[in-house]
Amino acid sequence: MAYTPPPEFGTPEFLVRLQRQDRDAIQKVVHEFLPQILRAARGAGLQEHEADDVTQQVFLTFIETLPRFEGRSQVRTWLFGILYHKLREARRGFQKQDKHDDIDETLETRFDDRGMWQNPPRKADNDLWDQQIRKHLEECLETVPERHRLAFVLREVEGLETKEICNALDVSGTNLGVILYRARNRLRECLESRGFEER
Repeated sequence: MAYTPPPEFGTPEFLVRLQRQDRDAIQKVVHEFLPQILRAARGAGLQEHEADDVTQQVFLTFIETLPRFEGRSQVRTWLFGILYHKLREARRGFQKQDKHDDIDETLETRFDDRGMWQNPPRKADNDLWDQQIRKHLEECLETVPERHRLAFVLREVEGLETKEICNALDVSGTNLGVILYRARNRLRECLESRGFEER
């Protein structure tokens, strides 16, 4: 189910309140989105204390830049964009370089012409986060390059729409498709190596 923000967040009046750094409006945004930002930071591979620090930085930046927010994107999209940049800053010194996957081979062997799995892993979309495989999935996510991992988390865990993710990560729809293919392919291979295969 797609996320629906509180109707109030999309009104011109609420935008003006944010731009004026109205305390009540800011508190409503923090209350609504802090859990999502924190989950995404953890999903991107940060340790608990690192995720807490980055989340705090996201909301500090959010408050500092409110006078410049023009409402052209949703508040949530803007926050995830700030998160992406904070993650890059936090990992600049030790960020692993993306390995170059042969995307053509990946597309031909793993996905059909509609982008669907040709031979999907064991119902990954339905029970991806259930108790039995959570540990394996978290460990497998560690093998996925950071940007790909964040795109996957925003899509599969937080349920952001394609346009929101593209805006947050500053990528085109085509690039996002490639990123998600690579992330899913890496996860599939890791999960299969641990015995999670379609029977």
